Amino acid sequence: MDWPGKGSDPVQGLGKAWLLGLALVALLLWALLGGLNLYWADLNQDEGWYLYAADLVIAGEVPYRDFAFTQGPLLPYIYAPARAVLAEGGLAAMRGFTLLLALPVLFLAAATAARLAPARLSGLAAITAFLLLAVNVYHSQFTALVKTYSLTTLFVACGLPAFAMATDRERPVAGMLAGFFLAAAAATRLSAGFLLAGLCLHTLAHPRLRTTRAWFYLGIGGAIGLAFVFLPFFVLAPEGFLFGLFQYHAGRSAGSLGAALVYKAGFLSRFAGAYFVAAGLALGLLLLRLLQPGARPNDERPAHPGIGALWTAAAAATLVHLAAPFPYDDYQVIVFPFIAVALGAGLAHSLHRLSPAPPPGAQDPVLPWARWTALLLLLASTGAAFSSPLNQDWFVRGRHRIWWELKEQSPIRHLQHVGADLRDRTQPGDEILTQDVYLAVEARRRVPRGMELGPFSYFPDMDPLRAATLHVLNEESLLALLAESPAPVAAFSGYGLAIRSPQIEPVQEWEARRLRRALEGRFRLVEEVPHFGQAHTTLRIYERID
Repeated sequence: MDWPGKGSDPVQGLGKAWLLGLALVALLLWALLGGLNLYWADLNQDEGWYLYAADLVIAGEVPYRDFAFTQGPLLPYIYAPARAVLAEGGLAAMRGFTLLLALPVLFLAAATAARLAPARLSGLAAITAFLLLAVNVYHSQFTALVKTYSLTTLFVACGLPAFAMATDRERPVAGMLAGFFLAAAAATRLSAGFLLAGLCLHTLAHPRLRTTRAWFYLGIGGAIGLAFVFLPFFVLAPEGFLFGLFQYHAGRSAGSLGAALVYKAGFLSRFAGAYFVAAGLALGLLLLRLLQPGARPNDERPAHPGIGALWTAAAAATLVHLAAPFPYDDYQVIVFPFIAVALGAGLAHSLHRLSPAPPPGAQDPVLPWARWTALLLLLASTGAAFSSPLNQDWFVRGRHRIWWELKEQSPIRHLQHVGADLRDRTQPGDEILTQDVYLAVEARRRVPRGMELGPFSYFPDMDPLRAATLHVLNEESLLALLAESPAPVAAFSGYGLAIRSPQIEPVQEWEARRLRRALEGRFRLVEEVPHFGQAHTTLRIYERID
């Protein structure tokens, strides 16, 4: 079937000057928010061990076989070339690289929304998707931090235009490309695989989409992509592969049912708050759909069925994230491109239904509505971005009674100073005994074997042989490492020697004392650095006694 948006010009229905003007303003705001998050956003422990994994890949090591890794294997391989070039720039340079990966997502999402929209309002659909992604401080922060989100959203967005093409008519290559890109997303962050599964199920169940056989080609492309990426790692290290991708995550526990329900309610609340404008737009479109009068003459061509497929896929991935023992709202960053495209195309279809198409040559009465709607979205997104509580975290460390405690310098700058200090205390090739892996990355030093996962590398109850096979530390091996490490320097923040995996529970106080005694039997405390790293804990720097 020839859907309304097929072959449409994104400028149509909004005007070239309006479209380019709004896009330019949104792009400038994206750069501003991204720059602020790059330099001022708080550190995240994951940033260290992701970058350290890229360093190990550069050295010829393989995830799961030579070191523990708990996500899909693509990130360290994609980051390795950039890391080799930008190593001197440390974490700040790699945050810049991460942010740039998110830039094409804006344009790919906009192009997809335009294709799924009625031709007369394709420009409104494009700019809506563009604005929702570009002018959101929360999305900006988690596509600037060195985590899996930015790369995953890039793969997700690469699959969107191909998916839209595959739903117009039977297009084997487009369908397989969409499946392949979504498989690459899953090979970066495993839960992205449920976006692919959601699309396959919806296109199979939908009577109009079933004729395009999109479900079949998506599945073929996805299967090829997953086999291409995952199979070599499974063959090389089956036990480490299964542990890193499945068993580690399955071992987490939220505790009681009441605690689990609180976590899940918090996830939904924070997700709606983080994407407040998108949530408001979704609610408005739903109400409009429910209250809208009967069919208009221009309803002869129904809304593009690909929009429903995007919502199904987004719902599937969201439910999987909600089911996690600790459902963090930032998991939804990889889902949001689907939501932004669906909202952009859905808004265009809603206005299309409200206003009949004009006769040939006449002025389209929907044009002013489209322009003012786009401008209102820009203003709302900008207001939400610059009134977010995230913003004060750039400059405020916390609150002491009635006083706000301001940061003396940005977290990145603080890390650079401490990293330089540790580099001066050591020699090239030395290890730093630390679970704050971003310190070793910034100092350009190694961490001991078994500590590659940083604060999540301690599995106290694990069998010694299994711990050695999986490249993690149990209680016995960690005590031996603390007592015998040849590292000239040790550095532990509040995250060090503090977390039991895989449950992600606090180390008991008696156990923590035992670990500290083993550390202090070989190292002496030489400096304390307050307000360091994630959560602004105290970093304690030790030097080896002998």
